[in-house]
Amino acid sequence: MRNFDVIIIGAGAAGMMCGAVAGAQGRSVLLIDSAISAGEKIRISGGGRCNFTNLHCGPHNFISKNKHFCKSALAGYTPADFIDLVKSYKIKFHEKEKGQLFCDESANQIIGMLRSECKNAGNQFKFETEVLDIKKDGDGFIVTTSKASWRCKKLVVATGGPSIPKMGATGYGYKVAAQFGLNIIEPVPALVPLSFTDGFKADLKELAGTSLDVQVKHGKTIFEDALLFTHRGISGPAILQISTYWQAGDEISIDLVAGTDILARLKQARTESPKQSPAVFLSQFMPRNLADFLVKDIAQKRLADINDKTLNRLSENINHWQLKPAGSEGFRTAEVTRGGVDTKELSSKTFEARSVPGLYFIGEVVDVTGHLGGHNFQWAWASGYACGYACGITL
Repeated sequence: MRNFDVIIIGAGAAGMMCGAVAGAQGRSVLLIDSAISAGEKIRISGGGRCNFTNLHCGPHNFISKNKHFCKSALAGYTPADFIDLVKSYKIKFHEKEKGQLFCDESANQIIGMLRSECKNAGNQFKFETEVLDIKKDGDGFIVTTSKASWRCKKLVVATGGPSIPKMGATGYGYKVAAQFGLNIIEPVPALVPLSFTDGFKADLKELAGTSLDVQVKHGKTIFEDALLFTHRGISGPAILQISTYWQAGDEISIDLVAGTDILARLKQARTESPKQSPAVFLSQFMPRNLADFLVKDIAQKRLADINDKTLNRLSENINHWQLKPAGSEGFRTAEVTRGGVDTKELSSKTFEARSVPGLYFIGEVVDVTGHLGGHNFQWAWASGYACGYACGITL
């Protein structure tokens, strides 16, 4: 049975970063993955161009049961650090909006860069390899797979969450955590479109494909970005962001004309252009089919004929549209997973399990979830770096 200093289960963003950093310090590293190649989620991210980090990434961009847990890792490996690595490989990139950085060409460049870092550090890979059993063995672990068994001093779980199962994502990391007695915060889909009941979906079907910039609220949490109506419900960046905070049974509030007091504008238009139809007036602020949808129950065809009560109701539906989604589209389309291995079980500096020396959890499998826009990749780089460094300096 061959021995390695470090075995990493999962050859994704966090796993490869961890392997490269540990290997660069002279440790023998084996990365195991059930997929046919490394970084499958990287490959499909950002429309194939990989939103690999965000210039403004910080602890405020993450949610967790322990909001302070992410601070140490994010401070230890910043967006600037990853950008320096990208630049060293002469990968061209651009800022799209709000600090989001994308490759000019292909997400495969990021995968290639990480594979090169791992290769330069002497890492070995085993793909299409299923982990069948893990056992504690003295001061190390024995990992039995579909191909062979290996022993290691340090075992790192970087398996991600169950989001996007068609890419091979599973909840295996939670199984490992449970095996060793670690608590799990219930995993739920995050950064995911929200869906409605069949009846409401039918009402909204004429809006499918329509998009506009909105402000969406859930409690005290607010995001301003684009909303997209779909055949199932609502999506777009604003909805994906709020979905991370939304729970079944909750309402969300949408301002369809963010920053505009539509009641004041309606009353002004009723005075200045009384013959104008409400739909024509609203089409200045939103797509015409959405304007038609909002006024379809108003019998009056001219602003002059609409009383204050009706205007108030219309404006309330525009500035404070209250919706109660029936659910989300689930892990099938979720970009990430909220929940995971309880951060109380882990060191925030090394990611080692407090109760199981030598066992580590990094990346999405941990109860730390970032906002849309490159933050979850930055968490992968930061947690992978912190863990890799810790594995490299001690055995």
